[in-house]
Amino acid sequence: MSQLFSPLKLGQLTLDNRIIIAPMCQYSANDGAASDWHTIHLGQMSLSGAGLLILEATAVNPQGRISYADLGLWDDRTQTALDKTLTAIRQYSPMPIGVQLAHAGRKASTKKPWDGGGSIAPDQLNGWQTVAPSALAYDENSTVPTAMDKNDIDALISDFVHAAKRADALGLDLIELHGAHGYLLHQFLSPLSNKRDDQYGGNLENRMRLLLDVFTAVRAEFPSNKPVGVRVSATDWVEGGWDLTQTIELAKALAALGCDYIHVSTAGLSPEQQIPVEANFQVPFATAIKEAVDIPVIAVGLITEAEQAQSIITKQQADAVALARGILYDPHWPWHAAAELGATVKAPKQYLRSSPHGKPSPIE
Repeated sequence: MSQLFSPLKLGQLTLDNRIIIAPMCQYSANDGAASDWHTIHLGQMSLSGAGLLILEATAVNPQGRISYADLGLWDDRTQTALDKTLTAIRQYSPMPIGVQLAHAGRKASTKKPWDGGGSIAPDQLNGWQTVAPSALAYDENSTVPTAMDKNDIDALISDFVHAAKRADALGLDLIELHGAHGYLLHQFLSPLSNKRDDQYGGNLENRMRLLLDVFTAVRAEFPSNKPVGVRVSATDWVEGGWDLTQTIELAKALAALGCDYIHVSTAGLSPEQQIPVEANFQVPFATAIKEAVDIPVIAVGLITEAEQAQSIITKQQADAVALARGILYDPHWPWHAAAELGATVKAPKQYLRSSPHGKPSPIE
């Protein structure tokens, strides 16, 4: 059997294979509510044959959106809209679906990427006042955020919990907490963005506290048979910033609290980052974390070829691989990988005759 297409357990959830569709922002929501685009896009992803689909970064409150067009899950309206999309998808796909709960912090209040992605000032249309661990802007063109006080932090934790309860009510199979890519939980982790002198700043234990508190609160309220994992940036790629050594300590702390998996990315916190982009460039970080904890670790980053993904699993560099841009480019990537590696995937019977003439079908 192809190792890439062997089952994987995340907590009590068993995936058919080790290909995961990573969260990918679509900037197509209406004041936080899923739109017809989400039904079309996620429907397509759910027919791909991957083992798991994780919905895009989903804000736990309006202030936590990256842009005004981001998906949210904070009230009955946003829950109902997402329920409509999920109901349509589940008619045709048995794929497990999770959601990445997030807050953008100082990187919130922006334009859509295709409109430039720049910061929108609080007094401008579609803009609002951002918040962060400290009053430090992402860059010289961004709004200076308001430093969060203890009441703000307590409210944030509550918002994550309420969003988790809504996710469960929607029948979602998994929650991933977004602690990566320079967004709020990552901002608390990194000494570059966190200059606090209270219990949430300073030494590593204090800088990890918010993410661990959010995890503990969500884990307590989300059903125990459903996994809760965390996405991390293993390094800021900036001298003096968040790094692999600190990430390993965070991973150990999360594992001790019952975290079901770690999803390992890098970067996003600082415009000063220097990233050596090449195939598999983030995989060594996942491997180092996998060696330090006994929970599944997911690798990402320019994983584009079937044999490349298979090698990562076979060599035990990670327990699963996550695809983002690659599966946007080729929504049937798992089909093609299965055909190449002599495996099969679950896909609709309507597509059983889709294989090229003379080639075996990878569809079960």
